[in-house]
Amino acid sequence: MKIRATVLGLAWLFLSVAAPAAVVGRSERYNGLKPAAIALLPEEQRLPWQAYLTLSAEAHKKDVDTLETERRGQKQFPEPENDSAHDHSMPLDRPPAWYGSDEARHIANVIVSFQTPAGGWGKNQDFSKDLRQKGQMWVVFEKTARSQPLDYPNPAAVHWHYVGTIDNDATTTQLRFLAKVIAAAGPSDSAAWRGSFLKGLSYLFAAELPCGGWPQIWPLEGGYADALTFNDNAFVNTAGLLADVASDANGFYAFVPAKAKADAAAAVKRARAVILASQVRVQGKRTIWGQQHDPLTLKPVAARNFEPAMLSASESAELLVFLMSQPDLSKDEVAAIHDGMAWLKSAAISGIAWQTQGDSRVLVKGTGTMWARFYDPVTMKPVFGDRDKTIHDDVNEISAERRQGYSWYNTAPAKALKRYESWAREHAK
Repeated sequence: MKIRATVLGLAWLFLSVAAPAAVVGRSERYNGLKPAAIALLPEEQRLPWQAYLTLSAEAHKKDVDTLETERRGQKQFPEPENDSAHDHSMPLDRPPAWYGSDEARHIANVIVSFQTPAGGWGKNQDFSKDLRQKGQMWVVFEKTARSQPLDYPNPAAVHWHYVGTIDNDATTTQLRFLAKVIAAAGPSDSAAWRGSFLKGLSYLFAAELPCGGWPQIWPLEGGYADALTFNDNAFVNTAGLLADVASDANGFYAFVPAKAKADAAAAVKRARAVILASQVRVQGKRTIWGQQHDPLTLKPVAARNFEPAMLSASESAELLVFLMSQPDLSKDEVAAIHDGMAWLKSAAISGIAWQTQGDSRVLVKGTGTMWARFYDPVTMKPVFGDRDKTIHDDVNEISAERRQGYSWYNTAPAKALKRYESWAREHAK
C-alpha cells in the first residue's frame, strides 16, 4: 500500500458531505498476558515469560498479604481517598535548594510511606498530605473505576486497581522527586529515601516484560493493562528515567550502585530494541506505533472500549523524540526515525478546528493543523472509538460524552517534527 495522506484529502474526508460517515469496525480489547498464549510459543521462548508471570503473582501476593497482616486485629483503618485527577504534589522543576526544604522532605517521607511492598506507587495521589497509616491502602480509589468498571482491567477488584503503575507519570515521578531530595540532603541524611529509590528501581527492573518495555500496571492486573504500554508516554517516562540513571544525568544518581546503573542501561537497551521490533510495517514500509501492543506478537491491541487497535500519532511522536535523544543510534534506529517522521508529516490534517456547540464540541472547518489520535493502518485514515466499542470514520458521529472527553485530535507531533529538523541534519538517511 502506498502511504499517502494529503492535507486537503484528509480534511475533505471528514468535512465533505459527499462522503457519508460510517461505522467501520468494532473494537475488541486485549484480554491480558495469559499462560495459554505463552504455551503456544516455541519451547525455548516460554521460560522467561513463565518466570515473569510467576514473579508477578508472587509480588501481588506480597502486596495483599502485607495489607492483610497490617489490618489483622484492626476494627477500623483509614479508607483511601476517591480521586481521578492527575497529581501535581511532586514538582520536578523547582530550584535545587527547594528540595532541601521541610516541604520537600515531608513529601519525600510521604512518598516512602506509600511505596507498595512490590516497590511501586499508585497514581493520582496527593503526596503533600499525611503519611500512610498502618492498614491504609497504598493507592487512592479511582472514581472512574467505580462508575465505568467495564473500562478497567479487573472490574471485580476495583479496590486493587493500579497498586503499582507507570500510568499518569506514577512511579517515575516519585523516583525523580526522591533523587532530587537525596541530592539536596547529601549521603548522611538520606538513607530512607535512598533505600526507597533503589527499591523502586528494582520494581521497574522486575516489571520489564521479557520482550522489553513495560505493562501499564505491575504486578499484572489482567486485561489490556498487561500490554506493552506506550499510551500516555508510560514507556517513554520509564525508559527515560532509566537512561538518566545509567548515565547519572545531572549528577542526581551518583548514589546508585554500579550494578543498578548497569541493570538500568540493559533495560534501556531492551526498550530500544522493542521500539524497533514493534514499529508497524505496511507492505514492508515502517509507519508508527499503537497505544499498546501485545507483548508476545508485538501487534497493536485495543484497550478501553473507545481505544481501538490502531496507529497512534501522539504516542508515536514521543517515542521518536525519545529515540532521537539516545546516543550511539544504530542504522536501524536512524531509519526508524526517518520513516516514522515521514509518516507523521504525511498524516497532518489542515483546515480543521474544534468548535463548542452547546454542551459538547464538534469538528468543523478551520485554520488549524492537527493530527488524529488514531489512524487505521490499512486505510491510513483517522478513526474514532466509542464506549459501545464501535469504530467510526467521523468524530462527529461518536457520542457527545466521548467526543468531549478524549483527545481525538492534538498537536503533539508538531514538537517531534521541530526536533527532527535539527536531528536530521546530523543523521543522513
